[in-house]
Amino acid sequence: MADLIRILLADDHPLFREGVATSLAAAADFSVVAEAGSGEEAVELARRLRPDLVLLDISMAGMGGIAAAACIATELPAARLMMLTMAETPESLMAALKAGAHGYVLKGVSASELRDIVRRVAAGEAYVTPALAAAMLSEFSRPRAADSFETLTSRETGVLDLLSQGLTNREIGERLHLAEKTIKHHVTIILQKLHVRSRTEAALLAVQQGGPRSGKA
Repeated sequence: MADLIRILLADDHPLFREGVATSLAAAADFSVVAEAGSGEEAVELARRLRPDLVLLDISMAGMGGIAAAACIATELPAARLMMLTMAETPESLMAALKAGAHGYVLKGVSASELRDIVRRVAAGEAYVTPALAAAMLSEFSRPRAADSFETLTSRETGVLDLLSQGLTNREIGERLHLAEKTIKHHVTIILQKLHVRSRTEAALLAVQQGGPRSGKA
């Protein structure tokens, strides 16, 4: 028999949470090891129980699901993270992916579909609800100024290259031998020049364009 997928479930609506837990526990290859009613509780339980997969709502009192996901991703990099949420905006999706989520599913999915998606994410796949993925792709397919990358300096191009590899400001600073606050300033300027709202959007745009181009000196 295959190893059990140990799941931590976090949602601040008890009735909904219990329903999801019951549905997941009905599968022979799942074990719901704990339920949390807040982001803070999810982080604490994840630290203690080290689940294989954490299923989080975004909108919870206190820390919230995205901040909790970021904490868990940092402390337990082997854990797989999924968001189960009503939030269907590209901005929410981008924030979740930036926090380290491997899956993003909208509430309203059927029980059988959710179980299948959990298995896929636990096995190492990434998953985004198709309609939301299409909306995100549409957002990034909009025409943008062709010369946006040409406005970047060589330093900014180097920062964007490392940013698109998933490095944090601190890690970029260490690579370039610059202070973290200096990198933060460069990132702010990059976002303004590329006309995007987050570092994740900048990274995706860089990938879409085939990587950062050489900027001016």
